[in-house]
Amino acid sequence: MSWPYPLWIAHRGAGKLAPENTLAAFRHGASFGYRAFECDVKLSRDGQPFLLHDATLDRTTDGQGVAGEQTWSALSRLDAGGWHSRAYAGEPLPTLEAIAGYVLRNGFMLNVEIKPTPGTESLTGAVVSRRCAELWATSRIPPVAPPLLTSFRPAALQAALAAQPELPRGLLLDRWPEDGIAQAQALQCAAVVAQYDLLDRSSIEAIHAAGMKALAYTVNDPAEARRLISLGIDGLITDAVDRFSPGPGVHD
Repeated sequence: MSWPYPLWIAHRGAGKLAPENTLAAFRHGASFGYRAFECDVKLSRDGQPFLLHDATLDRTTDGQGVAGEQTWSALSRLDAGGWHSRAYAGEPLPTLEAIAGYVLRNGFMLNVEIKPTPGTESLTGAVVSRRCAELWATSRIPPVAPPLLTSFRPAALQAALAAQPELPRGLLLDRWPEDGIAQAQALQCAAVVAQYDLLDRSSIEAIHAAGMKALAYTVNDPAEARRLISLGIDGLITDAVDRFSPGPGVHD
């Protein structure tokens, strides 16, 4: 596929400036000019895809316990903003459908990290990919690009490939295994998305030679951003939406 995604991608909506993985965070990131966003999606006990990074609710909501063990009815009543600041108190957990509606209406692009509750990798990959395909296909406004589906869990990406092979995928890496590129190729990935300090000239060139794009997370330091751009990086995922211009260069 041709690569339609911009260089700069806002991490979890607006990094740390607003409660992560909420609609408020997406709006805040957009206020700095960002047009591409990353978010984490998992399933409720009754199969609703919704945004949350952690396996448990404790850090970013007023709930407790494993998020995937609760129904969407219970999850939808939680406060996912008050932990961040009083200004965001009462902000709910959003569904994938709500976030898709926001980005599609605004012509934004989305990187969906499939974040399964442990033990639900294949189910989550299949459900999230199918739901993404349905949401983007039924949009009244033609999307700028399909969502990029990424995951640290190969089983989730394998299920996404089987369910919706037309959606682009990316393998997330927090270490550099010898077979990382081969694994991404086996999953028919369009990209490898690695922790920024794992990437150097040779690794980026190897990813490109394998016919994939190279993306880095989470890039918050201008010197690192400049280094990676000089090496030909294709995407930078950042928390520092207030420090980096989402244009082609680096702003500090």
